[in-house]
Formats: sequence, structure tokens, C-alpha cells
Amino acid sequence: MTRKPPNLSDAYALHSPEDSRKLYADWAADYDQSFATAEDYQLHIHTAQAFRAAHGRGPVLDVGAGTGLCGAVLADMGIGPIDATDISAEMLGRAEAKDIYRDLIAANLLEGLPVAPGTYAGIVSSGTFTNGHIGPEGFAPLLPVARRGAVFAISINARHYERAGFERAFQTLMGRIRDLHLDEVSIYGPKATGAHKDDNALIATFRKA
Repeated sequence: MTRKPPNLSDAYALHSPEDSRKLYADWAADYDQSFATAEDYQLHIHTAQAFRAAHGRGPVLDVGAGTGLCGAVLADMGIGPIDATDISAEMLGRAEAKDIYRDLIAANLLEGLPVAPGTYAGIVSSGTFTNGHIGPEGFAPLLPVARRGAVFAISINARHYERAGFERAFQTLMGRIRDLHLDEVSIYGPKATGAHKDDNALIATFRKA
């Protein structure tokens, strides 16, 4: 009997880091085809474009990089060098094959990153601050590894933004960040057919103060 591959509903239902590791280990081999291509996924493009529009530059850390979708767009824009971090070593293995990253860091963001303070001039994240994944608590380990003035471009699922308290989190971060801007975008293109095809995200761009 053929095993059913993971899908977005499975990803949104995750409850623990170990659940995430298992799901993405199973999904890594065909994630780009069964999800990104099949559902006309566009969020990584919007995130990269927002980073460029905010005058982001390297070195960049791609957080929750997965198979390297956002990193590939940044690389095509001539932005780099780019490092990738993700909880799934299998997803990073797929990203490595694209030859766009300088370094690959398999880590649980909420346990901290093995990175020296002030390493990055830019931080991007596409699709990781979402249901079943990371909430606003994910900002705390990112700010130390960013330089003063570093540009952030973080996508946040619109429903998750409301439920997880991102608005309040941004208010508490004022003084540590500046130039916050939120732009609402469609996560998927017109060819999407899945249950979440009409979902939106907010792209939060800001600088470390």
C-alpha cells in the first residue's frame, strides 16, 4: 500500500519540534513538486521581494529555509552570501543540492542558534511563522545574531498573526526594532486548488535598532 505523502493540513497540525522533524523528513524528497509547484506557492517570492525593497543585503540568514525556495529567489537577485537554518536536516539536504547557501545550520530556532552575535546584515523567513510552527517567540533568538540596522523580512500567516499575538509582540519590541511595515500578500497564485488556496500572509519588514 502506497503511503500518503504529508500535506499542508498535516503541517498546520504540528504540536512539537519532534513532530516537525518527522513530518519534514517524510516530505523533503517531493516538497517542491507536491506542494510548491502543485499549489502555485508564491510566498517565498513575496518575502524575497520585500527584503530587496527594504534594501536588504548580505550576509543573510534564511530562517526555516526548508528546501531553499526563498534562498533561490534571493540568489537570483544577486543577494548574498546566504546561510540557511531549519529544524529538518532532510529539508536542508534538498536545499544544499541547489548550491545557493554558504552554510547550513540544522537547529531548533527556539533553542537558540549556534551563531556568533551580530553575524547577519539581513534575516528572511518565509512560511515558518505560521500555524503549527513558530509564533512571535521566534524573534528573541533572531535579534542577537543580527547586526545593528539589519533588515528583517518575515512572512506571517495572517490568521496566525491574530491568534498568536504578533501585534502585541511587535509593540513590545519597539526600541529594539524600527521602521516596521506590514504588507498583506496572497500565499498562493491563481493555479492553487487546495483548501488553503485563498490564504494570505503579512510580510513584516523592519530593522534592528
